[in-house]
Amino acid sequence: MAAAMAFPVRRAIAEVPSSKIREVATLGMGMNGIIPLWFGEPNVPTPDFINQAAIQALNEGKTFYTLNRGIPELRQALADYMTRLHGRAIGVERVTVTASAMNAIMIVAQSLIDPGDNAVLTAPLWPNIASCVAVMGGEARQVPLDEREGRWSLDLDRLFAAVDARTRFIFVNSPSNPTGWMMSAADQRAVLAFARARGIWIVADEVYDRIVFDRPHAPSFLDIAEPDDLVIRLNSFSKSWCMTGWRLGWIAAPPAFGPILEKMNEFNIANAASMAQYAGIVALEDGEAFIRETVTRYERARDLVFQRLAAMPRVTIARPDAAFYVFFGVDGMDDSLAFAKQLLTEARVGLAPGAAFGPKGEGHLRLCYAATLETLSEAMDRIAPVLK
Repeated sequence: MAAAMAFPVRRAIAEVPSSKIREVATLGMGMNGIIPLWFGEPNVPTPDFINQAAIQALNEGKTFYTLNRGIPELRQALADYMTRLHGRAIGVERVTVTASAMNAIMIVAQSLIDPGDNAVLTAPLWPNIASCVAVMGGEARQVPLDEREGRWSLDLDRLFAAVDARTRFIFVNSPSNPTGWMMSAADQRAVLAFARARGIWIVADEVYDRIVFDRPHAPSFLDIAEPDDLVIRLNSFSKSWCMTGWRLGWIAAPPAFGPILEKMNEFNIANAASMAQYAGIVALEDGEAFIRETVTRYERARDLVFQRLAAMPRVTIARPDAAFYVFFGVDGMDDSLAFAKQLLTEARVGLAPGAAFGPKGEGHLRLCYAATLETLSEAMDRIAPVLK
């Protein structure tokens, strides 16, 4: 830290911790024979029908700057897609295209957080979210999920008690990375009513909304929010359409917030990559069969991993409802980063340490099961002796 602060940079930037997931991955990438289950991304490349749309765009010379909020064709396709999915009209004036959901989170934090403000976040959660708040000089207040009787749940009273006069937004990641927890429609209504009464924003990270095993999509704040509610919904092409490397996402927000997002895109990225935007249109219009097939594969993978881990004596595990992770506790483990490194050397399996997901994540490990059944079976065989 002292070396970092020797340079004339903002303290908030210098003090943001580096990624513990990357620390494990960097170590593991230098080893032979590792089964890498640390990152949260699909294990198959982008399907060819999406690739071909980008190739066609390139061949047609669609390589120039676009409008800050995205090409009109993609914004309309997103509005149509959300209208179909949620069964209520989502107007194109609410849609802004971003260069990934990560970009969306950052520009929302830039738009809403002043130094000294806070955001209330459900936790454990992907660490970049809290870091965005910290970068803006704000406080990320993490409200932990409870793990009881094999399920994750959220105590709404505890969530609401964390809100004070300096709270700018409540951040809900559902379905959740890393736990696979999914907020119920009833709890979403309660959170929306609370936020309305206090005039604060809800920022809903719903990037795993299609990776759900008992319904077509997860409950969404778009199902219940009115167009002018202070609700910002974030999504991405990365997970549902296997497009992590394309860096393409979107925001649905009140129409009056659109010009703010337009400015923030201009200052951060100008616009998402033009050829990726044309590919996104085809993903939305022709990708339903691919999503269904992908979710079927993930469900089989989830069941295999859950059954194997649940049988290991030191493991405590809740069955995930959605996404493609298991987040499991290990009895006697008080340093998940060191234990994840131990798994690398002893079992040649790369997992993400629970401490990477905030203080509430310590004592756990995250495994991404977006992999083949054969790979996952081998990984379970390898880690079983360490967790016996």
